[in-house]
Amino acid sequence: MKAEDAYLFPVLGSGVLLGLYTLFKFFDKDMVNLLLTAYFALVGAYSLTEAFSPLVLTFLFQGKSKRYNRSIHVPFYGIYKLELSQAWMFTFAFAAIVAALWFQTKHYILNNIFGISLSIKGIESLSLGSFKVGAILLGGLFFYDIFWVFGTNVMVTVAMSFDAPIKLIFPREFATELEKQKNSILGLGDIVIPGIFVALLLRYDAHRANVTSSQQSFPKPFFHVNLLFYVLGLVTTVTVMFIFDAAQPALLYLVPACLGSALVTAFVRGEFKELLEYSEEDEEEEDSSEKNDDDKDDDKDDDDKETKKSK
Repeated sequence: MKAEDAYLFPVLGSGVLLGLYTLFKFFDKDMVNLLLTAYFALVGAYSLTEAFSPLVLTFLFQGKSKRYNRSIHVPFYGIYKLELSQAWMFTFAFAAIVAALWFQTKHYILNNIFGISLSIKGIESLSLGSFKVGAILLGGLFFYDIFWVFGTNVMVTVAMSFDAPIKLIFPREFATELEKQKNSILGLGDIVIPGIFVALLLRYDAHRANVTSSQQSFPKPFFHVNLLFYVLGLVTTVTVMFIFDAAQPALLYLVPACLGSALVTAFVRGEFKELLEYSEEDEEEEDSSEKNDDDKDDDKDDDDKETKKSK
């Protein structure tokens, strides 16, 4: 992600939010939810499979799973190479059952299973690239969340109308009648956005320790502090929500918790400037240049060997 993308994120988010609000306001709510439910059933099944198939491979298949490779001709696309494993197909079969049950019942536990898997996939897929980009993104979404929750009823209306796993649901009162049941909700954006920032700090810890292998253990001060303050921010959000019995913009509490704790930790450790200047693009360029240098050295060695042979 680049700085330009971070600046545009709140704008694009506002556009999507207004689009959904318009759909629910001017079109049949049940039909819109039916189409979105079908879409998210497929997306949820895929994300659940992608998130948990590595665990299935490790614990059920002991790390060994037969793979199947097929080439499929897709119209207007060409040849698509399909690579599947037994572990992936086993997980997808389970995910399809979960999707079917969720489609029929809309039970909050099934909704949360899909929500968690979508969050994991989102954090895995998105990368901030640098601390400055992360700060820009969090800062922009801080004001975005406040405006759309406190300034208008758009976000709350969409969240309550949107019958899809874009939020985690927590029942507040287990009443016998469904209409009396009140739920607290946490949008997936309040998980994914801070999540990719926490992931950035984990990679920063790895950068500080000069980690070269994913199996290597290293100290994670920034990651641990940020994760702790993220949890405290969530607790604060839920507490304020219960006290005032009203919707709260979670990023109002999460952004200062995550961004503030990272900056304070850097200041205390004497790494303030290093954190502000941290960029993964610079690391990639260094790795690329080192690889090119190694290739040149290998080519030079080969040339020397050929020269000696000719002599």
